[in-house]
Amino acid sequence: MIDSHYAGVDVGSTTTKAVIINDGGIMIGSATVSSGTDLASAAGECLKQALDEAGDPAPSTLVATGYGRTNVAGADQSVTEITCHGRGAYHTFPEALTIVDSGGQDTKVIDLDMTGRRRSFRMNRKCSAGTGVFLEEIARRLEVPLDKLDELARSSKRAAPLNSYCTVFASTEMLSRIRAGEPLEDLVLGAYESVIRRVTEMSQLRGTVVMTGGVVAFHPIVAEIMERETGTRVKVPPEPQLVGALGAALIARDIARKQDVKED
Repeated sequence: MIDSHYAGVDVGSTTTKAVIINDGGIMIGSATVSSGTDLASAAGECLKQALDEAGDPAPSTLVATGYGRTNVAGADQSVTEITCHGRGAYHTFPEALTIVDSGGQDTKVIDLDMTGRRRSFRMNRKCSAGTGVFLEEIARRLEVPLDKLDELARSSKRAAPLNSYCTVFASTEMLSRIRAGEPLEDLVLGAYESVIRRVTEMSQLRGTVVMTGGVVAFHPIVAEIMERETGTRVKVPPEPQLVGALGAALIARDIARKQDVKED
């Protein structure tokens, strides 16, 4: 029997992700590229890279999700990122979950019951505080490489809380406090803690918390802070940035199986 393959492409505002799975739901190929200004091109290139890694199998079904899901050429269906993130996280951790997905431009909090059914969700799009853009701006203002923030925060003895949630005001506040003698590492840790406060203010966290998205992928300290500050159990998938694309690929498999049943 020939194993079929299914693809999911998640076109985010900052990065585009693609996942290829087999009939067993195992990821056999994946890729991540910058979304840039040409979302259709980013989606095509990302899918090509994922297929190349998987050995170039032609997917029987392709599902698109994310901010730019309408830009995925050849998609059999487009599905909201809320649905796809829920499906991908529950596939990895099949229990009652609160999913916290922090990406480049927004943060989503998705509440699932024991069966994986969505009970509620909230999304923050009014302010970039708590997102990848917020951390990028902090790194830029402090002239610290983005990939060094996590390491720097871990050397802190005491977090210096930020009073501002607004990205612009927070970065300005940090500069003034550095001039006043606050250690850089304490301010960076304070910035990470403000990311978590922003999330906990959005929604009540129930059950096991699963953190996904680019923020936790590149700043794993946020999962540790979340667990410490909330007292809840926090899990992080092996590839937290690919959860939405994985969910889309799993839905693609569902669609193909339903079609097979109809044809039989």
